[in-house]
Amino acid sequence: MYNYIIGIVKQIESNYIVLENQAVGYLIYTANPYKFKLEENYKLYIYQYVREDEISLYGFETLEEKNMFLKLIAVKGLGCKMALPLFATGQINSLIAAIEEENVTYLKKFPKIGDKVARQIILDLKGKLVTKEELKNNNKELIETLKALGYKNADIQKVVKQIDSNLEIEQQIKEALKLFLK
Repeated sequence: MYNYIIGIVKQIESNYIVLENQAVGYLIYTANPYKFKLEENYKLYIYQYVREDEISLYGFETLEEKNMFLKLIAVKGLGCKMALPLFATGQINSLIAAIEEENVTYLKKFPKIGDKVARQIILDLKGKLVTKEELKNNNKELIETLKALGYKNADIQKVVKQIDSNLEIEQQIKEALKLFLK
């Protein structure tokens, strides 16, 4: 099992790149191969897909993207080749927001994602995703508490931005509840 590979891009094709490391060229499927430059060094986080008739590598620039990919391929009816294009825009927060806001139209604009699969993604992942903004604010515990109290993710995001993350968690919760009551 691979976690990541650091190497030089030797080939770019429409749906994959070849990353050379220690004189071995790894064919790695990526969402947008054209954002890479030939002969430049990259670190890609790898997901190794193994089936009876296939072994494939899927690469991501960040660990966050890889983790999101793992959540997506766990969705019923969504395989690796269908999930990968969801990362082509490079806007993982937009993808998370679409899921949290139940934006079927946004999800359906990606290849092979129809109404049924889009709704399944929302059903399986809504409320289970953490955005970069949440991680930056270091307010994960506050966010989880507010979600448990029944507040919507979009509303939580607006409130969390206004709260000092250096406060004790109890004080953060009190401040958040005051803001919700306004």
